[in-house]
Amino acid sequence: MGVQEDPRPSGGLHGLYGVQFAGQSLYSDDEAVKTSIMDSSTCESQEGVGSSRRLLIRRLWQQRPPCLKPIHCSLSCDKHVGETIANVVTSLPFIVLGLQTPRKNLNTALYANSLIGVGIASSLYHTSRGEIRKYMRWADYTMIATSTLCLSRALRDENPKFLMAASTLLLPFQPLMVSAIHTGIMEVSFAKRASIEPELKMAHNLHKMSSLLGGALFIADDVFPQTSYLHAAWHLAAALGVSTCNKLLE
Repeated sequence: MGVQEDPRPSGGLHGLYGVQFAGQSLYSDDEAVKTSIMDSSTCESQEGVGSSRRLLIRRLWQQRPPCLKPIHCSLSCDKHVGETIANVVTSLPFIVLGLQTPRKNLNTALYANSLIGVGIASSLYHTSRGEIRKYMRWADYTMIATSTLCLSRALRDENPKFLMAASTLLLPFQPLMVSAIHTGIMEVSFAKRASIEPELKMAHNLHKMSSLLGGALFIADDVFPQTSYLHAAWHLAAALGVSTCNKLLE
């Protein structure tokens, strides 16, 4: 009788310390190919989903309503060194007015500090150059809107909470609109106070003249951007108007 050899490998050695016998492997070639294809398709699908989400978010952001878009404004009011110096010097009165504003309560203190912020933001904008200049212009307009919001609150503490909350949320996106709304509220309050308090009539008349002059200079600065010192003149008219508003807080 001949000795018959068992073609199967010994189970005692198979798998011991990594021993493998020819003809066997942990994974077959077909399984390895299938796994590789599945992993590749999974990565591609995940990347596709991520790209689609980023594209959707970008499209939604581009299609946001105009009230949530930042302002676009002229940056040509510092055409030479002389005009820059004039613009910075005429920004300083706002700091002085902020220091002189009565601080009777929290609202008046916030308004006073916002005026100081207007002077600082304006000075930084007019001395800035390069890419940062447009961001400083945004800060300048936003600070002006903040001061009108604070003045409106200081004059009329009974303003609707929804209006104040909405104005605060819109400050970074539409500072000009916020400024217009709360300037209008201030004008109404000033007119009512002047009609019942004779000592405010002269201040109110001066305020009306400075407001009309400031509005005309603001429009002229935008229509005639190559005309020097229009912006500095607008600073002075605006500072005069602010000084008359402080009479309401005394």
